[in-house]
Amino acid sequence: MLCFSRYVYNQVVSVLTSSQLTRIYEQRRNYDLRRLLTGTERLIDHLLNFMECEPAFLLGAVKCLPLVPSVRDSITQTIVQTCGKIKNLVFAILLANNQLITLVRMKKYFIHPADLHLIFNLINSSESFKAAESWTPICLPKFDSSGFLHGHVSYLSYDCQACLLLLTVDRDVFFILSEAKQKIVEKLRRGNCLEAINESMNRPSFLASQVGVPEMRHFLYKCKSTAQFWSPGLEPPYHTAEETERLLGLYQALHHRLHAASRPLKLLHQQLDKETLLAWVTSGFELYVTFEPLVTKHSAINAVNKLLRWIKKEEERLFILNAPTF
Repeated sequence: MLCFSRYVYNQVVSVLTSSQLTRIYEQRRNYDLRRLLTGTERLIDHLLNFMECEPAFLLGAVKCLPLVPSVRDSITQTIVQTCGKIKNLVFAILLANNQLITLVRMKKYFIHPADLHLIFNLINSSESFKAAESWTPICLPKFDSSGFLHGHVSYLSYDCQACLLLLTVDRDVFFILSEAKQKIVEKLRRGNCLEAINESMNRPSFLASQVGVPEMRHFLYKCKSTAQFWSPGLEPPYHTAEETERLLGLYQALHHRLHAASRPLKLLHQQLDKETLLAWVTSGFELYVTFEPLVTKHSAINAVNKLLRWIKKEEERLFILNAPTF
């Protein structure tokens, strides 16, 4: 099941670093951390609310903003060409609507999904980033829990509410990164990429009913090699807050059974009063599907095979399949 306490701890580390926490408690074991965490309550509150309704935490994955592959490639190459010669730039991350547009990394370095979740939470819980460019320290616990990266954080423009983070180990390059950001925006505007991002952000959610598998209501699909997932929008009967929470609870129970330490499973079919569930884990993917009630295991597997063919056809639009570097 979800480890809320681990994520809350990581959220605290993202503000203070583990080395600072260790120093504090070596000197005073009963130290009240609340004084150092003043002003970060909104981060923790938002994180807990985020975890209750967002399957990304359950899956240990991030969702990508659907884009035509050529558009995503153009955005990525613009960032690589503009930032490739900036020393000590570790990550460039572009996101929108809790979804990843692209991520470029320094060679030999990787970013863990749990660190990306903290970045998403930081952006979503702070309206101030929309007002002006910001320069903020952030510790990514999975990347390096002992120190800070310095982040240039800004929204692309007034008419494109995607957020760009440029993360560096150099604390003195705010103006260099600010200039790079402006160049990126100019190039993306000329290439009509801002318009493409807006179109995807504003497009109504794709629904499970549009896949062409009539008995299927909803699904979660995780690509293991990229630690990315995709799911359709929620539709009746899961369109209310109560039913959405119940559905996520069903997925959590399936996940727990598939990954049980004592007896892990590869395939699970479960018929309940209100729906039928199927969970399947392979070396390449994890899949959790909700069907209409009374769907047999044979019918569910046939439906899943149709779904997998659809995902394969759409994968370049739904996922970032390469790992671009500076």
